This record gives sequence, C-alpha cells and structure tokens, in this order.
Amino acid sequence: MVLAADQPEALARFYGALLEQTPQRGFSDRHWQLQLPSAGLLEIYGPSRARPLPRQRGRLALCLRAEGGAERLEGWLAQALALGAGLLEPARHEPFGHEVWLQDPEGNALLLLCLSAP
Repeated sequence: MVLAADQPEALARFYGALLEQTPQRGFSDRHWQLQLPSAGLLEIYGPSRARPLPRQRGRLALCLRAEGGAERLEGWLAQALALGAGLLEPARHEPFGHEVWLQDPEGNALLLLCLSAP
C-alpha cells in the first residue's frame, strides 16, 4: 500500500503513532515505511516535483483495525485528532464494531475500526 504525501516524514510519524511503531526510512528522506499489523508495508513517499500528484477525494481509504470496541475507538480517535487528523463523520456503532471516518494530516481518507468481541 502506498500513500503519496507532501510531507512524507510527518505523515509517517502520524501513522507510526497510530500503529505504535517507529517509521523506517526507505529509499530516501522522502520515502518511509511502516509494517502493517496484518501483513505488508505501508509506504509513504513524496511524489517527484517533476510529476506532482494532486490531492483528490476518492473511494479508496486506508483502514486500521484493532480489537476493543467503543472504548478502544474513543482513545484511538482522540490520539488521531491530537496528531492532526480531521473528523469526517462522528463515530458510530455498527453490527461488527465501532468505526470513525477521518482525514489524515495530508487529507487522505482513513477509517479507524475497532471490532467487537465475538
């Protein structure tokens, strides 16, 4: 998974805090990596200044999942907002757990999902 960012190091620190890990420098100071909990890498990079990548709102979003229901979501939401995220919709309860839609500090859609105990 790859995210383009105007400030890749700052965005990597944002996701590093939410994932409780230290971002690792990738190929350059404009490329950072984080291990995703389920598998794979989240790669954050600064697009070439020769080929800028405009920000856009689409239907693709990053989803971070955790166990713990409403209490875990409340804490995670407060942390994300303190780190510079913006609230898109109020948190809500769904049959599978609790969720909240945010924008990360670069404007990318982000869903925080806390699953209910089975």
